[in-house]
Amino acid sequence: MIEINKTYNENCLDTMSKMEDNVIDLTITSPPYDKLRNYKKSLKDEYNGYSFPFEKIAKELYRVTKKGGVLVWVVNDSTINGSESLNSFRQALYFKELGFKVHDTMIYRKLNPVPNAGTRYQQMFEYMFVFSKGKPKTTNIELRVRSNKCEDKRTYRKKKFSRDKDGVFNENDYHVKEMVPEYNIWDFYVGGGNTTKDMIAFEHPAIFPEKLVEQHLKSWSNEGDLIYDPFMETGTTSKMCILNNRNYVGSELVEEYHKLEIKRLENYGRIKKF
Repeated sequence: MIEINKTYNENCLDTMSKMEDNVIDLTITSPPYDKLRNYKKSLKDEYNGYSFPFEKIAKELYRVTKKGGVLVWVVNDSTINGSESLNSFRQALYFKELGFKVHDTMIYRKLNPVPNAGTRYQQMFEYMFVFSKGKPKTTNIELRVRSNKCEDKRTYRKKKFSRDKDGVFNENDYHVKEMVPEYNIWDFYVGGGNTTKDMIAFEHPAIFPEKLVEQHLKSWSNEGDLIYDPFMETGTTSKMCILNNRNYVGSELVEEYHKLEIKRLENYGRIKKF
């Protein structure tokens, strides 16, 4: 049996081998993809130059995910010999072959990306593929965005014109709602003071915003659910699980990052169970 509210300092395949089938409600992770970051030496050695056994990991993620569970896979592509790799889409297609449904293809947009020079436009986004094992059992989609069709602070009636079969214009009223579901492009400022206030977390070169994790937690899981991150890094997922009353299991291969996570979570009730 797996121990909850713990990150294992080991390969995620070893961690998932301890899990029974259909136990994880939600996985949120960002894998070490496409040589885009300079990870620690132990990660290079284990994954043979930053590559990793993706297909084996994907199969295990499908096995341990509950029916109706969700996997959020945050990825990007590198540019090799003048061409984007498109490995993110290859991975998405493989997850679909395994049986996952592609519930949504979302965008994580960085509002303050690192400037780059060259012959391409500024790179400022990553993909967030949302996969589900069957129909998602939890979809807490909040009405929290003002509709761009709404001109005031209330639901109101607006004129709609249409032409009948004789070519005559008709005038009808229809309702415009003030609030609509959040869009599937999420904007975040990144870097020190934005991604997290925990400066210790930046010992890892590729952490994602705490708010990103929190919004996915609230969207695809409920309090008390079990969340998994196979690449826990310095503990963004585990921290947000604690603060949002979710249980978690994590895997982190690099011992230094694992120690940083433990230190980071000391002020957040690391062993609290929900």
